[in-house]
Amino acid sequence: MIRKVYEVDPLLCPTCGGQMRIISFIEEPKTIDRIIGHLKLTFEAERPSPPQIVQQELLIAAEEHGEYF
Repeated sequence: MIRKVYEVDPLLCPTCGGQMRIISFIEEPKTIDRIIGHLKLTFEAERPSPPQIVQQELLIAAEEHGEYF
């Protein structure tokens, strides 16, 4: 699904370009929290704001339909 939506192969190694494979899934929340903490990652992804022209088009469309963000 990731490959189709984002047009990126998630199992392609970013360092060497080799094919990776899934060897296990980590499902225990405590273990996941420890890994995320160790890597100094967060649960919140940063989302870039849309380009100015797209933002203006969205506002115009919302005003025409009486919708507001």
